[in-house]
Amino acid sequence: MEESVPASHKDASSSLAIDWSDHESFARPPLANQESADPEASWGHRSAGATKGELFFGYFLQAATMVLDEHGPEVCELVRRMLLTTCSLDPVPAFVPVLERFCASGGALGDVLNDSGYSHRRPEHWALPVRRLGGRLVMDLHPHDRGTRGTFEGSICFNGNLYCPATPVALFGIEPLGRGAGAEQTQAHDARSSELARYKLGRISADDSDGFHRVICPAEMGKLRCPTKPASLSLGFDRPQVGRPPVELPKCCSQATITVPPEVNAKTAQKHDYPSKAHRQSYARRTAVERSYSTLKDPASTDTTRGWCRVMGLPAVTLMLVCAVVVRNFRVVDAFEERQREQERRLAAELPPKTRRRRRKTIEDLVSSPP
Repeated sequence: MEESVPASHKDASSSLAIDWSDHESFARPPLANQESADPEASWGHRSAGATKGELFFGYFLQAATMVLDEHGPEVCELVRRMLLTTCSLDPVPAFVPVLERFCASGGALGDVLNDSGYSHRRPEHWALPVRRLGGRLVMDLHPHDRGTRGTFEGSICFNGNLYCPATPVALFGIEPLGRGAGAEQTQAHDARSSELARYKLGRISADDSDGFHRVICPAEMGKLRCPTKPASLSLGFDRPQVGRPPVELPKCCSQATITVPPEVNAKTAQKHDYPSKAHRQSYARRTAVERSYSTLKDPASTDTTRGWCRVMGLPAVTLMLVCAVVVRNFRVVDAFEERQREQERRLAAELPPKTRRRRRKTIEDLVSSPP
């Protein structure tokens, strides 16, 4: 499948969006006292869409799609790796060896974007192996993983970061922005996230070979004013001030810096503060892998829905799906390069970049249209 990625696109980005989807077997499910014609297929639950949670008989298909790096140029969204497994196997830890082989073959692993189906797994099954490979996780957190999770050296563990023990409790109630949030709600949410970031212990070193790193007190960084740090009281009043510092200072307050071992926030630590504006904008790139599945299942093109090929068994179905992904990658490369040539032509002619055509009419358009 990697041969379908042109050399000019291989190093265009190091970011991957990963997700799994359902793939139905051509065989019918087993009846009472009878076996299915496809013994390697099994029952599973669909993971997304309007039929989320619905039972199906087949396999789990996982894909890693290349997406643009943060603040980087547009890239061709090509599927770089794929894995088909039976539904009786947990798909998340099964994909870790795929990423290991990807890195061993010379692939660069940068940002790794995934939903809460991956982040909710035990850290040794996903988060820790990805970090060991050099990946920077950008993920949605499962509701059961959000909120405060104990303390470390006096600092509060919250959504993958460490915070000052005097952080206002109300700030820990922040939740991800809703899908239909308006401009005012978005602005208020981002302002609250920025205020919470003032109390976060700042990282001052990268992970060493054993996964340890050091963080510094936010008052020592100049992000807030604290009576236990006299030098910080000379900062401007535009910074928040700690009203009630702990009576007995924990190590995170009595020392300027502390060392954080890899087991602290092992499951939830990621590249950006969750759920800040930076995280929201970075995580939006994950939809590329969903577009990959939509193009594979599109009845007008590849159409890998049930009955598209009448082969059964894990090796045979995998081979057919690889061929389908290769065809899909070729089609995406052709469309991307044609779009790039069109943009260059318009730039040479001093024309504005071509924008997507509006395909729907609003109520206002219908009311204002002439009879």
